Amino acid sequence: MALILVADDEIGIREFLAETLEGDGHEVVQAKDGAVAAKLLDERSFDLLVTDLKMPHLGGLELLRKLAAEQPEVQVIVLTAHASVTTAVAAMKLGAFDYLEKPLPDPDALVLLAGRALERRGLLDLKAGAKRVGSGDIQLSYGDPAMAPVIDAIEKVARTSATVLLLGKSGTGKEVAARTIHELSDRKSGPFLAVNCAALTETLLESELFGHERGAFTGASERRRGRIELCDGGSFFLDEVGELKPELQAKLLRVIQERRFERVGGTQSVESNVRWIAATNRDLREDIASGRFREDLYHRLAVFPIRLPPLCERPRDLLPIAEQLLVRISGQLGRRPLKLSDAAARKIAAWH
Repeated sequence: MALILVADDEIGIREFLAETLEGDGHEVVQAKDGAVAAKLLDERSFDLLVTDLKMPHLGGLELLRKLAAEQPEVQVIVLTAHASVTTAVAAMKLGAFDYLEKPLPDPDALVLLAGRALERRGLLDLKAGAKRVGSGDIQLSYGDPAMAPVIDAIEKVARTSATVLLLGKSGTGKEVAARTIHELSDRKSGPFLAVNCAALTETLLESELFGHERGAFTGASERRRGRIELCDGGSFFLDEVGELKPELQAKLLRVIQERRFERVGGTQSVESNVRWIAATNRDLREDIASGRFREDLYHRLAVFPIRLPPLCERPRDLLPIAEQLLVRISGQLGRRPLKLSDAAARKIAAWH
């Protein structure tokens, strides 16, 4: 829920705006003109201002100038009955997020635009707090309140050496969270290596993790160091750890406990100082009850569990992530950056 200030000298429009935004779950304060709005902005910390451009005493452009100088993080949507290019450009230059045409904007358009403005406000808040919440061009969160405890947990555990278990459905950002933990840790100068436990057969996965000696199996023409060995001093991410077979679960338990292992086909003990981060979309407690997963391994992995909520529980993150993905895909295809149309954004926002 955001705190929104609505400023308009026409009571019918003002109440329409307030009721529409309150219906979307926000707290709304009304101002009958620009002077009252300026006073309220001095008294309270608002997330969004929705203001008419032409009002008695003080207009919307003057309010924009005030916010640009004093509270640049507050997002602004302007209302104008004169939706000319000149008016829009003037408002945008002063920092307005966007504008809507009067007399009464479409309620869905208002809710969508307010949501986008608040998404940007959330991103600005995170930047102002110097929070690292993502890796590369896709962030873990753009400021949705549902992600605040997740971000706090990541920041806390990153500074320790504790093993982390990331829980959540496919696509919730578990690998991005794992990379973020690594980047915020004192191991950030070391390697970050990842293995998807569901993507390889048991034999290939064992060799990938532990390496093998020459002649260990058909085709093993030379010694090969495994990823755990190569990750010494860094962070190792085990994605879909719930898919590990029982024999590999036992071997992994020993590595975590003792920080040593043998390559496949070898007898020499190899040491590796690794920080473990695991992830799963399964309910491992149910798997323990059914005998699919070792309880002792679960307790070794779940020293610090973090649940990542799905996008349906963090709606403010939805459109920014979609837009960033679209920009990245455009680049991969050699096209100019594409943007979502309002119709497409509404369709995505309404999806389950």
